[in-house]
Amino acid sequence: MNEPVSSRPSSGTHVGEPDSSLEDELLSVGDIDGVAAIGICGVEPLTQSLEIIEKRKDAGLHGGMNFTYRNPVRSTDPRTGLPSAQSAIVVAHSYSPATSEASDADSARVARYAAQDAYRRLRDVLDLIRSKLTARGYRGVPVADSNALVDRAMAHRAGLGWFGKNTNLLVPGVGSWVVLGTVLTDAKLTKSTRDQLAQNQSAQDQSAGQCGRCDRCLTECPTGALIEPGVLDAGRCLSWLLQIEGSFPRQFREALGDRIYGCDDCQEVCPPNRSAPEVVIELSSTGSRVNLEWLLTAGDSELMAEVGGWYIPNREPRYVRRNALVVLGNSGRSDKPAVDLVRAYLESPDTMLVEHAAWTARRLGLFELLELPDFRDHPAVKAELAFRDPR
Repeated sequence: MNEPVSSRPSSGTHVGEPDSSLEDELLSVGDIDGVAAIGICGVEPLTQSLEIIEKRKDAGLHGGMNFTYRNPVRSTDPRTGLPSAQSAIVVAHSYSPATSEASDADSARVARYAAQDAYRRLRDVLDLIRSKLTARGYRGVPVADSNALVDRAMAHRAGLGWFGKNTNLLVPGVGSWVVLGTVLTDAKLTKSTRDQLAQNQSAQDQSAGQCGRCDRCLTECPTGALIEPGVLDAGRCLSWLLQIEGSFPRQFREALGDRIYGCDDCQEVCPPNRSAPEVVIELSSTGSRVNLEWLLTAGDSELMAEVGGWYIPNREPRYVRRNALVVLGNSGRSDKPAVDLVRAYLESPDTMLVEHAAWTARRLGLFELLELPDFRDHPAVKAELAFRDPR
């Protein structure tokens, strides 16, 4: 029997037998609408993940990304977030595999997880788990979408799914249309292994627990970022390139298409994802499409108030505009509003934005605009006019 909460030490350290009644209460959170899977696992260092991260980093496949690459030892040691941790409760929360807003040349596309309030819903669930722990006298520390912990590795350890060739965690029944989070706790709980969870899965789910010969994610990636099964070159991944500092790499600008934030292609072509159920979840403030003219004309404060939840280099709005200029270049538009936008950015004091505006003008066939006396002598415009595509 558990000792009364009032007699437990306040240090946050608890020892003894696993608390089975608490385990049942925590796992019951899995019945909440939108929770695709929940599991309990240990908090030992993620040694295999550490080896993989260091190997990818040494090979230059991180593309300059920090996140869990910044301090691999920290991000692969769950106890960094709670030194007294004994267990972890890991949650996969679904988001909808479809969005309702139709595409058009006047707007830019947002990845589905960011078009919905998926992480807000996940954090609500993690906070509920924490409250259940604190009510019993234990500590609980939620971690989600943070460079402090490798979410996918923890979810895999907790038996929530398997790693697909696109590096995403695939959860039986919903695929990778999930966001992941963990609550670290000093409560000693029984670890649920993948084998134990598999006993509760249907035969169909068990047989789907591997990608087999399917390689659609590799062949359909717009930039070939998946260089082999389970290996991503972040330096070619559009989701990451939208978040880098400096210029958007020229060789990937056309491949960016109409994306302004994130890329779903490797998920859209994944067979286990195609049968994922719809999930009722609120759209984020931006939704799945954002008007291009607004992105390129809104003031700094207005812009960041709407898209400030995105990962933006140094929190500088110029990078949102940089990306929007590339999308405009891929829109095929040549109407007056589009031409006026390009002209306005050719007049920008920001050389990086002039560079992208010049590319956009060229992509839209607006060579006469680039040849105007006001613009043609600008170094970025001269470089664009002199560029010869090696393809």
